[in-house]
Amino acid sequence: MSETQYPVRPVGETVGLGFAGRCPRCGEGRIFSGYLKVADRCTVCGLSFSGHDAGDGAVVPALLVLGAVIVGAALYVEFTYEPALWVHIVLWGPVSVLSTMWLLPRLKGIGIALQHRFRSTEEETPLGGT
Repeated sequence: MSETQYPVRPVGETVGLGFAGRCPRCGEGRIFSGYLKVADRCTVCGLSFSGHDAGDGAVVPALLVLGAVIVGAALYVEFTYEPALWVHIVLWGPVSVLSTMWLLPRLKGIGIALQHRFRSTEEETPLGGT
């Protein structure tokens, strides 16, 4: 497959591919080789991910968004139903952990896809969606 066959994707589509954990160039390969481990390269188109660095960039938005949602939900439950303290511990502990585990790879994938889209890496991939 030649490099000119890969389209220049709009930002919305790039974000969608990152959210799904798909390669931002071909849209078919996987960004991750493990839960949060970025693959060395796309298995379909060969795009190298070695220069992409999401680091801890996904943690801050995840904490802000999930913190606001979970605290708001906990306050709603507290003032509406007035459960015992142990109910909050049993309910919100697992909800916090599971929602964080669900959101982190998606936000990290978005970061990597946007790095590719705007060429903010040290990779020598040609400009224009290739």
